[in-house]
Amino acid sequence: MFKHIVIANDGSQGGRKALELACDLAKHHSATLHMISVEELPDFPASIDEVVETKEAENHKFREVLELARKFARTKGVKLNAEVVAGHAAASIVERVKAFQADLLVVGFMGHSALYERIIGGTTDRPVRLAPCPVLVVK
Repeated sequence: MFKHIVIANDGSQGGRKALELACDLAKHHSATLHMISVEELPDFPASIDEVVETKEAENHKFREVLELARKFARTKGVKLNAEVVAGHAAASIVERVKAFQADLLVVGFMGHSALYERIIGGTTDRPVRLAPCPVLVVK
């Protein structure tokens, strides 16, 4: 049923749960599995130094996320193609889903308060609305 599965993983507990399920689905369907992690840079940086510092911190964080994800996928017998892109999380995820012509996007759920969700919305919320394929939200 699925040939190209994309997992969005930010290194959170929800991201790890999503990775686990995405690996199982990829193995079951003999699908390719692509993981996307998004470095979110400051919207209005005070200086170029702030951008550089943020980028270095994000690179360090996602290096570990990619390493752990690849190890986990290997234990499940799945080949994982992983990349880190810079940009706005929802837009970057949807852009990569389109580029890969994915049949399924798997994302982790990160719970916020009801007030936060009403005012700000969730990162999971936007890809669900914008992705051109089915989206599986893992809790």
